[in-house]
Formats: sequence, structure tokens, C-alpha cells
Amino acid sequence: MAFEKVAPLAKAIQENINKVIIGREKEIELLLTAVFSGGHVLLEDMPGTGKTTMAKALAKSLDCGFARVQFTPDLLPADITGMRVYEQHSGTFSFVKGPAFTNILLADEINRATPRTQSALLECMEEKQITEGGTTYPLSAPFVVIATQNPVETQGTFPLPEAQLDRFLMKLSLGYPTGDAAVAMMQRFIHQQPLTTLEPVATGEAVVAAAEACKEIQVEPDVMRYMADLCQAARDPEKVKLGPSPRALLALMRACQALAAIRGRDYVIPDDAKELAVPVLAHRIVLRGVNYQMTALEFISSLLSKVPVPTEANV
Repeated sequence: MAFEKVAPLAKAIQENINKVIIGREKEIELLLTAVFSGGHVLLEDMPGTGKTTMAKALAKSLDCGFARVQFTPDLLPADITGMRVYEQHSGTFSFVKGPAFTNILLADEINRATPRTQSALLECMEEKQITEGGTTYPLSAPFVVIATQNPVETQGTFPLPEAQLDRFLMKLSLGYPTGDAAVAMMQRFIHQQPLTTLEPVATGEAVVAAAEACKEIQVEPDVMRYMADLCQAARDPEKVKLGPSPRALLALMRACQALAAIRGRDYVIPDDAKELAVPVLAHRIVLRGVNYQMTALEFISSLLSKVPVPTEANV
């Protein structure tokens, strides 16, 4: 797919999701940026803000496989990846695939499952494969995990470890609808649930092709240096216990390429990195105790005014 076709494809999917999710154009664009980057998304917000609905709307907009797993404390890794089952008539074991063998996997309330179960997603997310009983099974492309969690009701939950958070390309929050958006939402939902009538507007193959096209978007060395400087600044040893990994830097670059393509450009600009720095990097940061009054989001935002931006003459 030529990069010129990425923007129309993204627009069609955005408009379809907008039939269900009101007033969240920016968040939908970021969600598609992650999908076109081949990454995964963590949606964290208060209950009832539309996290699960957004994931379902994306899945219904694409003509590909979808599975939802409600994470609970008694969920086992095999409930996600699958298990070997003994077949009495043949006297052999066969592998029964779990819900992870799909294209879009919704991991609802992921922090309610135990770390053992959460870790079942690590190989899926990073290597797009599942190993069981010494046999490796590749997952179909595209494969996107959209996980949700609530920042409240944390009693009895298991926070995601840093190693698993690093596997999520972005962490997004929807927030509450206000004003005209809230009224428009009520008007749209007064007679029916729009999600039930949503039709696919793209195929999984088109998403895979778009992701490949995004990799061809040009990133100048000075822009790469700016991204590297942002990540280096986020590793300040006086303020940061855990900074962005090399995986985070590559994720930022891929996301910038996808965002540029979605907006119809075949090149990345520094503003792309500035716009994506918070959703891509903030959830990967662990600040030291003395900086408890500052959130990771605020820390990354503060760096955007400190790290020198390459000028147009240099780029």
C-alpha cells in the first residue's frame, strides 16, 4: 500500500468509530496510530467512560477476528493462550487454541488478574506468537491487544509490572464528555445502541498493508536525535528510577511515522514527537520518591519545553 492510502483508510475508520464514541477524535486518532504502528494500547479511565465501547467499535470497524476476555482473579494463563487436551478416541493430545488467537484482543480490566495470568500476554504482545508444550504457534496479523483498567476500585487488583507496561505502545485516557458532546451522546443513544449497527469499513489485510506503508515514512537524522534526546532526558537519575527503554524509543519513532502517514505526510516532524511523547513514554516512567508530587505525565510534559527542538533549517 502506498502511504497516500493510509490517510483515507484512517479517516474511514475514525468516522465509523465516531458513530459510537462522541467528542474523542484525538483519542481515536491516537488509537489508530498505535494500531498502524503494530502496537498495543492500554486504556485507563474511570468506569463508564467508554473504554470497552471504543475497543469494540474499533473491532467492528475492521473485518477481522475479535475476542474479549474478562480478566478476573481466577483466570488462568491457559484461559487466554489455550491448552493441550487429551482426546480419548485417539489417545493423543491436541492443542485447543485460546481467545488470544485472534486479531483484536480486548483484555478487559487486565489488572484484576494475577501476575501469572497477566504474563501470559507477554509473548503474544512482543513476538506475536504463543509457545505451548514446546511448540510455537504464530498469531495472525494484525494482532492488537487493547487492555482496559480502572484507576479506582484497586482493592484486590494486581498492578501491571513495569516490564508489561513497556509492551504497551500507548496509554490513553478518554475522560468525561462535556457540553455539546454530552448532549450529542444522549441524542445518539436515546433510541438504540449504535454499536450494534456498526459495519466494517476496512479489512485486517488493509491494516497490515497500512502498517507496512507507515514504515517507509521518512525520519530525518535530526528528528531521530530529538527523539533520542527526549528519552535521554527522561532518564534523569536524580528524578527517575526507571526511564524509557530502547523499546520505548523505537515505539516513539514508529508511532511518529504512523501519525505522519495518517495526516497525509511522508515525513516526520518534531511536533509529531512532541504530541506523542506523553502517551508513548509517560506510562514507562517510574519517578523517584522525592518527586511524588509530580506525575509521570507532568514530568514528560515538562521535558517538552526543555529539550531543544531541531529547527526547520537543520531538518
